[in-house]
Amino acid sequence: MSVPKTCIDVREVSFSYNGNPILQDITFDVKEGEYLGIIGPNGGGKTTLFKVILGLLKPQTGEILIYGEPLATFGKKHLIGYVPQRSLSDYYFPATVEEVVRSGRTARLGLLKRMSKEDSAAIERVMEVTDVARLRGRLIGQLSGGERQRVFIARALASEPKILILDEPDVGVDVTAQEKFYSFLDDLNRNLGITILLISHDIDVVAHQAKTILCLNRRLVCHGPPRDFITEDYMQKLYGKQVRFILHGH
Repeated sequence: MSVPKTCIDVREVSFSYNGNPILQDITFDVKEGEYLGIIGPNGGGKTTLFKVILGLLKPQTGEILIYGEPLATFGKKHLIGYVPQRSLSDYYFPATVEEVVRSGRTARLGLLKRMSKEDSAAIERVMEVTDVARLRGRLIGQLSGGERQRVFIARALASEPKILILDEPDVGVDVTAQEKFYSFLDDLNRNLGITILLISHDIDVVAHQAKTILCLNRRLVCHGPPRDFITEDYMQKLYGKQVRFILHGH
């Protein structure tokens, strides 16, 4: 059995904002096909870590390698799909589902190239896979939370990425829809082989969905299988002594 390649390599990364350390000496890697869940307290550096991996922020020290190449010179940025945290204004932007999804193809094409039949076919496939084709003419603000998140994931998938980075994708998704939503992510990972990096405040969800967990509180607290680290001891390191930790089904 072949060993999966490393697709993301984070090496001794530190980042500060106005002299305030946000990330301190972070080192880990992500293998192709991995499903990595990232947890930690507010202000612990989770979103900042994603922005550094994406090249949106430049670390003060350390480096990021994507498929073995320095991020600064990596020429295939379309291989990384990103679904950032969403604000209410994103939901009421006057665009249809199809327009939102098609805009995600620009990462692969560039701004000035016209879409070919192959591009349109790829967009159609993504809309079918994410089950939003039936919503194509609806405005994004008319959708439920779960439907909207599928649209934003479809947009990220439109560039045919190998890596999908999701920052709190369950915000605005009601409890009933969450199970279907995470089943959908699991299907993308297992059946399409897409590497997933996921931030969530729901420790229970991360523990049950992710194959690997990374606990972050400015420093790397732990990194490995959920069963090894979802314990009261590690949770207190992340969230403080006052935390009361309950994990369902374990």
